[in-house]
Amino acid sequence: MEFFVAGSGPARQRTECAIVGVFDQGTLGSAAAELDQRIGGRIARMVKRGDLRGKLGDVQILLDVEGPCERVAVVGLGARDEFRRKQYRKALASALSAIGRTGARDAVSWLGLEPMADADTYTLARASAEVVAQHAYRIPAHKSANTRAKTRLTRFGFAVAARGERAKAERGLEHGEAIAAGMELARDLANQPANVCTPSHLANAARELAREHRKIRVRILDEQECRKLRMGAFLSVTAGTQEPARLIVLEYRNGPRGRAPTALVGKGVTFDTGGISLKPPAAMDEMKFDMSGAASVLGTFRAVAQLGLPVNLVGVVPACENMPSGRATKPGDIVKSMSGQTIEVLNTDAEGRLILCDAITYARRFKPAAVIDIATLTGACVIALGNQMSGLFSNDDGLAQALLEAGIRADDRAWHMPIGEEYAEQLKSNFADFANVGGREGGAITAACFLSKFTEGLKWAHLDIAGTAYVSGSQKSSTGRPVPLLVDYLVNNA
Repeated sequence: MEFFVAGSGPARQRTECAIVGVFDQGTLGSAAAELDQRIGGRIARMVKRGDLRGKLGDVQILLDVEGPCERVAVVGLGARDEFRRKQYRKALASALSAIGRTGARDAVSWLGLEPMADADTYTLARASAEVVAQHAYRIPAHKSANTRAKTRLTRFGFAVAARGERAKAERGLEHGEAIAAGMELARDLANQPANVCTPSHLANAARELAREHRKIRVRILDEQECRKLRMGAFLSVTAGTQEPARLIVLEYRNGPRGRAPTALVGKGVTFDTGGISLKPPAAMDEMKFDMSGAASVLGTFRAVAQLGLPVNLVGVVPACENMPSGRATKPGDIVKSMSGQTIEVLNTDAEGRLILCDAITYARRFKPAAVIDIATLTGACVIALGNQMSGLFSNDDGLAQALLEAGIRADDRAWHMPIGEEYAEQLKSNFADFANVGGREGGAITAACFLSKFTEGLKWAHLDIAGTAYVSGSQKSSTGRPVPLLVDYLVNNA
């Protein structure tokens, strides 16, 4: 997709499709009113006939327009005093869906000219690029006949009202395009079936990133190397499968020499049966998404490298399967982590924390300024927060606040959840330093408390994305979250 900034008004800008808005009760937006004068009042007549009332997301396409544009996509914007960034995204997405059913190859949107209390030119341009990329995204094809045609749209223009806004819009489009590229990689990896996206496949994807971007370096550790590092917790999860585990280590060095990097640690369980603590069959196919944390790390690296951000970044991705077999870890087994702490495995389906704890310990060797782990860790987080916000846990209020603010700016929100000694008490074990589960109550919190036992001396945050990383049911698909949150955090750090 080619993005550009349009500086002309809708009455002069040549395009195959102009996108303008109408508020509820038929009030034409500023761009719609200007264009309507040029095309003989067609928009006003359509509204007067009741063909479009301005309800948010309703769209009508005007064809054979006599003017600078061949078509006009008129989209409902809802109530004027309620028009915010969220409504903007929905309106633009609806317009793009309608345009996708036409033959238009380029479009220009003037929706960003309508006043909004919570967005500036940069923010709207960035959001526009993300929405356009979302519209163009297609799930990797495995059907013998691909029934979903690609969109014909290849160029998208974001209109600005003043020349002084052009630089902000260009920067927003650039950042949005990079975030979209990172989300695309994350979604492509997560949407693949588990017999395609194996730990080795993730490792190859990391190598491909390094080939595309010279500032990314990748090292892949095999099981023998992990055994030498005494990663007993990580290796206990992969014990039951024939698919070899991989520890994927990425480095991006483009910040000041000697500045401590940010470390991203992503859970990479490419398929999770639950192990001996076998999951119920319903929706088990969705456990291919259990590597979404790993996918988001790779996606974030792609976005950061595409932007050339002046930051130092490290990624650690423990990748494996969790399968039952005669060699699999059993409930009650005790394993020793890389940190030397021992863990009683009461539930083999609480495996994500076992691979993350060793990966967090490994990340220490880079002396990171902060460690952020990302994982589809607990169903309890979905119960607590649903599918709208990721759970955020941290031992540092400054880091937590920075991530919360990044999520708000990126429309990829998280909610700050508690951790504390009261919850950690639930992890007590008679046989090891602690257990890997603490009972049903507060499950997302006790999981975070488990990870916190490996973060002493680190500035650390944990994002539980179990509810936000993918959509379930008949429309199941990866969302690419939380790539936008992570990239926004790094952009602001830069």
